[in-house]
Amino acid sequence: MTRPVIGVIGNSFVVENRFTAQLVGEGNLKAIADVTDALPLMFAGNPGITDIGTLLDIVDGILLTGARANVHPSHFNTEPHARHEPYDQNRDAVALPLIKACVEKGVPVFGICRGFQEMNVAAGGSLHPEIRELPGRINHRMPRLENGEIHPDMSVVFADRHEVRLIPDGVFARLLGRETIRVNSLHGQGVLDLGERIIAEGTADDGTIEAIRFRDAKGFALGVQWHAEYDPQANPINRALFEAFGEAVRTYRTRR
Repeated sequence: MTRPVIGVIGNSFVVENRFTAQLVGEGNLKAIADVTDALPLMFAGNPGITDIGTLLDIVDGILLTGARANVHPSHFNTEPHARHEPYDQNRDAVALPLIKACVEKGVPVFGICRGFQEMNVAAGGSLHPEIRELPGRINHRMPRLENGEIHPDMSVVFADRHEVRLIPDGVFARLLGRETIRVNSLHGQGVLDLGERIIAEGTADDGTIEAIRFRDAKGFALGVQWHAEYDPQANPINRALFEAFGEAVRTYRTRR
């Protein structure tokens, strides 16, 4: 029996200052291969390359990964600013309609970090480019050294940094078997206003929304602000999320 296939969105990069490329962090691919027992299949975050209808005829689920680029603010009626770059408008052009199609067709979709933010925007919500600038918020960006460089130890960068409180008896609380969890934090942009069909199921102590779901979705449609792909092989919280995603993918594959 062949394994189900999970599409993983790519991000635009320029290699050696001249070659355009689509890249996916290997951690995302390993999380799928190791925990969901599915085949990860990268697709281009570029509407000139990827046809959404054909993609959804092939895959059994979609993983929307984190990325360096922010969602372009024109998608929620805000002016762009150079200090909030880079943007990846090609990925926006694929991810936003893809999310809507997945939700309506019942294709399992799991959003991580930027993918979580894309889910909110796809539902009509908005983002703040620097969530730490809002009153009372902490710095959710990755740890850096005193000289401003990113900390060289990835175990420090991806260490659990704050708690997330889950709504009682919500989808996440039932799935994880608890109402308080600890997560890593590596983001600047964050949810400002929730989309019309988005339910906030997890919130950090400073009020930052960390876990969401699509209301009345026909299938698995969850998003998390933290990087759940970093260590699901060992972390019980992230493992449970990827296992649930894998189960939903297998159910969808069987049904269709």
